[in-house]
Amino acid sequence: MPTIRRLPETLINRIAAGEVVERPAAALKELVENAIDAGARQVAVRLGGGGLDLIEVTDDGCGMDRDEMALALERHATSKLPDEAIERVTTLGFRGEALPSIASVARLTVESRPGAQGEGWQRVVDHGASVAEGPAALPPGTRIRVEDLFGRIPARRKFLRSARSEYAACLDVVRRLAMARPEVGFTLEHDGRRALAVQGGEGLARRVAQLVARELADDGVAIETERGLATGGSARLTGVAGLPTFNRGVADHQYLFVNGRPVKDRLLIGAVRGAYADMLARDRHAVLALFLEVPPEEVDVNVHPAKTEVRFRDPAFVRGFIVSGLRHALDGASRRSAQPAAASAMAQWQVEPVSAPPPPAVGSLFAPRPIPPAARLGEAGVVWRQHEAAVLAPDGLLPTGRAEAAAAGAEPVPDYPLGVARGQVAQTYIVAEAADGLVIVDQHAAHERLVLERLRAAGAGERVAASQALLIPEVVELDEPACDRLETCSAGLAGFGLALERFGPDAMLVRAVPAPLAGGDIQALVRDIADDIARHGAALLLGERLDLVLATMACHGSVRAGRALSVAEMNALLREMERTPRSGQCNHGRPTWVKLAHGDIEKLFGRS
Repeated sequence: MPTIRRLPETLINRIAAGEVVERPAAALKELVENAIDAGARQVAVRLGGGGLDLIEVTDDGCGMDRDEMALALERHATSKLPDEAIERVTTLGFRGEALPSIASVARLTVESRPGAQGEGWQRVVDHGASVAEGPAALPPGTRIRVEDLFGRIPARRKFLRSARSEYAACLDVVRRLAMARPEVGFTLEHDGRRALAVQGGEGLARRVAQLVARELADDGVAIETERGLATGGSARLTGVAGLPTFNRGVADHQYLFVNGRPVKDRLLIGAVRGAYADMLARDRHAVLALFLEVPPEEVDVNVHPAKTEVRFRDPAFVRGFIVSGLRHALDGASRRSAQPAAASAMAQWQVEPVSAPPPPAVGSLFAPRPIPPAARLGEAGVVWRQHEAAVLAPDGLLPTGRAEAAAAGAEPVPDYPLGVARGQVAQTYIVAEAADGLVIVDQHAAHERLVLERLRAAGAGERVAASQALLIPEVVELDEPACDRLETCSAGLAGFGLALERFGPDAMLVRAVPAPLAGGDIQALVRDIADDIARHGAALLLGERLDLVLATMACHGSVRAGRALSVAEMNALLREMERTPRSGQCNHGRPTWVKLAHGDIEKLFGRS
């Protein structure tokens, strides 16, 4: 039988370092958190070799005297827990393991000076062994230098990534902590190059835009909401959320904070996904920074050694609070689109001089022909007809848009936000004239959003859900698990106008469909809904699963690209877009309309 023995202190510290100091970014996180907890107003970070060769953090906090410094290098010694009430901790760090763990796997130099003392003190610990101490000259505050991380532990060092990758992780750590503390200034240098610099005292929105994406200043919405808790106190949610049309292909631009602590929590990530569920494609991700504040006793921050995960006393409340807060903020800017005409798109317009075509041959199709009076500019009632277009277009190619008749002495364009329809291009895009520019609308994307909002409003009880009963019920054959899932959600689907019944072990009977979906492919609709429910599974509440299913139903019931619309239909679509929430983007996060301002049009012709 093996003998039980006590582990030596050096080995204990190395084991602890494996939990706390996973990589240079983890060590940097602990040091910067200590600086913030010390009351620093300015934090300067220097890195060398991605943090593998050097990590240096300098702050202007309260500092430590000689005795406190010696105690800080012992395990489980901290100034951040004045009593044993760990559930009410308000500081970023509290375990008291960071400095001794780092010192056991690197060369650590600590220099500090309290503001009331005339000189500072330093101690040097080399891979767990104290090698030097003495006076140090530095301004009030603390400077900690970590060199040769894992230099004597090749088994650990070989598992680290390249210096470039480790630097990227360090930059992300500083960015997150700087976002959480807009009142503190931060600088970051890597191999002598300034990589980040923000001034203290900035507002939250400005700090987030600086660190996440500058476009958030124009393409984001501010979030500020509060809700009372059943146990007393209240929860508060603030931050900046990007419009659905301002999205990324990966989720690395989502920054989540709980009581000022950067976290990567599944519950919060799921809540964000749920809030954007019907506004983003499944492979796109929102850009945002959310700050959740709850009473300390409502969250457990002691569930992970690196403090990157938390646990809530009432997770259902937190999820619902975040989803509703995000959606309410996005609804306030629901008609905005984050993708105006891009510079790259504008560059596609041909603005250089075009050489004149060669003289037409006698009798050729290109020979000049008389233009009918009705097609001359300057006359009222200009109407493009097929035979007139053939006269003006070579090879019989018809223009892809059409202009409608305008009465003589017509009034100026009404001041509608999306303007008045003037034509349709490629039977897909509506061209409208607004008071301040030219608006182009994707008819399928826009109508898809309108249908979804009608279905959602009907299900929410704002009006009775209109459904179309089928003269002959449709039988849709599916596998048994898919039928089970549909049967479970059938009551909720009935509220949106889709009446389903079980028809044997592997089939569903469709008796009615939502009115906007009448005439569609019922078989494809039911199969897509079954797939959606299977994809989201039990991870979401029934209401959220149904909300995601509505997006599929809306796609089946929307106006397709390639359908010619009359001017009345186009204008009706524009007016409904102006009244409908979230009409600035389709159900997949793409913009439903873009605008060319008058200034943009003038630039195309060199008039400005």
